[in-house]
Amino acid sequence: MNNQGFHGLGIAPNILAVLDRHQFKTPTPIQEKAIPSAIEGKDLMGLAQTGTGKTLAFGIPMIQAALAGRKGLVILPTRELAIQVRETFQKIGGPLGIRTALLVGGESAHRQLREIQARPTIIIGTPGRMIDHLEQRALDLRSINILVLDEADRMLDMGFAPQLRRILTNVPKERQTMLFSATMPAAILSLAHSYMNLPLRIEIAPPGTAGGKVTQEVFIVAKPDKFRLLEKLLSEYRGSVLIFSRTKFGAKKIAAAVRTIGHTAAELHSNKSLNQRREALEGFRNGKYRVLVATDIAARGIDVKGIELVINYDLPSSPDDYVHRIGRTARAGAAGHAISFAEPGQQRDVRDIERLIRMTLPQSKLPELPPARPLQQMERTPRGFVARRPGAERARSAHQNRRRPFDRRRSYPGAA
Repeated sequence: MNNQGFHGLGIAPNILAVLDRHQFKTPTPIQEKAIPSAIEGKDLMGLAQTGTGKTLAFGIPMIQAALAGRKGLVILPTRELAIQVRETFQKIGGPLGIRTALLVGGESAHRQLREIQARPTIIIGTPGRMIDHLEQRALDLRSINILVLDEADRMLDMGFAPQLRRILTNVPKERQTMLFSATMPAAILSLAHSYMNLPLRIEIAPPGTAGGKVTQEVFIVAKPDKFRLLEKLLSEYRGSVLIFSRTKFGAKKIAAAVRTIGHTAAELHSNKSLNQRREALEGFRNGKYRVLVATDIAARGIDVKGIELVINYDLPSSPDDYVHRIGRTARAGAAGHAISFAEPGQQRDVRDIERLIRMTLPQSKLPELPPARPLQQMERTPRGFVARRPGAERARSAHQNRRRPFDRRRSYPGAA
């Protein structure tokens, strides 16, 4: 075991000084294993869950290479991940003069063009927007020396394989390639064999391994009682809470209902603009919002330290997504808790999750729930979802049933 912290990994002194200033003292296992080989220029396949420090595992070697004049490219599946990686590079590489460009959808292409024209040393982005710039001939990748594919399994799940292949044909064959993934399906292995040169495989945890300090439990709860249970849990826990919904509509509805019971809440899903998603995430980080309700866009797109509780309001469509969801808490060695709501007919889904994580989820007895505050009594208005006012249904019915004034033209068949 390395007892020298980051000082024993072959990192340049000026980078070590920046790490010290930011209180990075002890490398995580993926950082300790990946950084020395990456600095030596070897191709790597890193298998590790989110929240294990992968960004610095490839970021530090890329910054060190950039200081020696080598250029890098980092490809990620979502805007949120790309933004967070860019922030890390700015924090560590910025004081050393490393320029980066961020190429993601939902932002001004003109601003991105200016960043490209400023000749960045490291480019960070999502596949779709990179293809856009390649098609406009604004982006030239022929001078790239180091390529990183982060969350590679997620990129393939999202259908980015054609874009990745096209990008890979635009970077030099003689390069260093690092691939990081939480799982290693056959498609990832095929990608590695096609585009990597005898990669060194680094495996920190087997697929399906949840964070070591995440405690987990499941409630079997009828769908009409889910929100009552959520209300109870929000009154028992005091810290920040991340709630996962399977759909965008559900996330919007849950967030609105959470606000009606006195908690600050924001939504994070693909119907929100990039600026709205940034505001929600930053508000969740700084405490403006105690609760963030998100779809699986956030399962690997949130890097927020200190999330006390993750709630799976809806079980995920894939057991793998369960692991990524609960990995939003207990990050970087901290403790955290994850609670899942399973409806009576979802026992098979629970068993699928248990098989993946190789443990039985503790089933908790339903507590005494607060009085009914039905989620279905939220209604859509031009200002979003609001609680339905008492008597509003009767008023609406009276309005709808109000007799129209007599119109002779409609009083008999064939009238004009």
